[in-house]
Amino acid sequence: MTIEMQASESPGPSPVVGSVTRDEAPTKIVVRDLDVYYGSFRAVKGVSASIRARAVTAIIGPSGCGKSTFLRALNRMHELAPRARVEGSVLLDGADVYDPSVDPVRLRRCVGMVFQRPNPFPTMSIYDNVVAGIKLVGRASRSDLDGIVERSLTRAALWNEVKDKLKQSGTSLSGGQQQRLCIARAIAVDPDVLLMDEPASALDPVATVRIEELIAELRADYTIIIVTHNMQQAGRVSDDTAFFTMDEDRAGYLVEFGPTREIFTNPREQLTEDYVSGRFG
Repeated sequence: MTIEMQASESPGPSPVVGSVTRDEAPTKIVVRDLDVYYGSFRAVKGVSASIRARAVTAIIGPSGCGKSTFLRALNRMHELAPRARVEGSVLLDGADVYDPSVDPVRLRRCVGMVFQRPNPFPTMSIYDNVVAGIKLVGRASRSDLDGIVERSLTRAALWNEVKDKLKQSGTSLSGGQQQRLCIARAIAVDPDVLLMDEPASALDPVATVRIEELIAELRADYTIIIVTHNMQQAGRVSDDTAFFTMDEDRAGYLVEFGPTREIFTNPREQLTEDYVSGRFG
């Protein structure tokens, strides 16, 4: 799926000023000099980064450093907050998602979101939760919807557990199952990118392992960006890691971005080493 707009010239995988990037194609998202504001408060400042396609990028850093705000800026979810605005650009496949021609609803189909706490629609069945996005933007036959439900739940590793109770409420499932249902709902609309904001932080260890296994399976087909406070989780699930912290004005900024193995074993910045080693944060 692509957003319907005139694409800017693709910047390709070349390095971006102010960030550490990898010279490996393809690049899915390029962020340039991104500032995110809520009123007069700047929550994120000067972030530039290149995010690789069909890889998992982890965003780590102390609480309050703008990780979730940055994540939401990638599909304009932050705009739902009062007086939010951005400066800079976010390019998806070379096209600026902040171009006036871009429909935010369509963008969010391309760049789906999974939140920290499972949020199935409480008045809907498991089946209707999966197809909610499909019904919102268009029509499909019952047989097409049936196929989408089975495929999406299968990809989310949930089909065998719920195939005989699709008419039951989505909230009847366990916490881990609810989160996988939300992942199924996100991928049902065939996105290119999945944003995950601490998707396992509210789950028990067994459910957390299943979500991590699912992320590993989905990376073959999706570009995944995950915010996590769990250093071990970032090390397990991600290919690349971005470390954020905040300045004296509490604005979040990107300290270092690179291959996860290097970030955790041989970081280039002392701040990064101090954080991943537990000396602050």
